[in-house]
Amino acid sequence: MTQASPRQETPAFELAQVNISRLLAPLDSPELKDFVDALDPVNALADTAPGFRWRLQSEEGNATALRVFDDDWLIVNMSVWEAPEALLAFVYDDAHRAVLRDRRKWFHHPSEAMTALWWVPSGHRPSVQEAEERLTHLRAHGPSSHVFTLKQTYAAV
Repeated sequence: MTQASPRQETPAFELAQVNISRLLAPLDSPELKDFVDALDPVNALADTAPGFRWRLQSEEGNATALRVFDDDWLIVNMSVWEAPEALLAFVYDDAHRAVLRDRRKWFHHPSEAMTALWWVPSGHRPSVQEAEERLTHLRAHGPSSHVFTLKQTYAAV
């Protein structure tokens, strides 16, 4: 007699994240070559990372052509993860950290919140407009259960 395997329940919520950055130079410039060259390998790591669910991308496989806040100098990265722990594991993985170390060569130092996290119903894939609203709310009101940061997370409700 075989025993049925336990059924895994789909979680009610997943973690959405947006990260925007202001470019120091055009994407096709020599100054950003190393960043552009790292996009596909880093995205491939994300796509196979434990807890990864989805990332925003155009037909080219990344989101560099997509606009946020109607600003040609801002680039957007948006993804959905199983939980904050999965996102943190990816962010601080050696390969991703190696790219993060060079961010000051490619992007302006932020003067306001550029990263936001929020819970979405499982299967929901947020839009750029939704990400803009969450970032705007975080900047105006600080972290809360509506939108938060990796330093100050809130439980899904």
